Amino acid sequence: MQRPVFLACPERYFMSAYVFLEIEVTDPEVYEAYKKLSPAAIAAYGGKYLVRGGKSEVLEGDWQPQRIVILEFENTERAKAWLNSPEYRPAWEKRKQSAKTRSVLLEGYSPVL
Repeated sequence: MQRPVFLACPERYFMSAYVFLEIEVTDPEVYEAYKKLSPAAIAAYGGKYLVRGGKSEVLEGDWQPQRIVILEFENTERAKAWLNSPEYRPAWEKRKQSAKTRSVLLEGYSPVL
C-alpha cells in the first residue's frame, strides 16, 4: 500500500482548520449587509475565503445547497476565536437575521506552497 504524500513528506504539509458553511438566504437585503461586515472580522483572525458562493452541482445524494462558504484558518483555536469574537458579532447577528445556516469545523492537511 502506498503511503499518502503528507506522511512521506510532512514538512510539505501543515494542519489547517476549515469552516464549512451551508447557507440558505431568507432575507437577501439583510444578508448583503452581512457580506459587507464579515470579511474584516475573518481577516482579523487570519482567516481567508476559499469558496464564497458560486454555482454548485450535486454529485451524489439529494443535498441541494443554496450557498456554500469555506473558510481556512491556521488552526481550530483561531477559527473558534473568530466565531466568538466581538469583531464578528455584528456580522453574525445579521447572518442570523437573514439566513438559515449549518456549519462544521474541519481539520485537514494543506500543502505548503
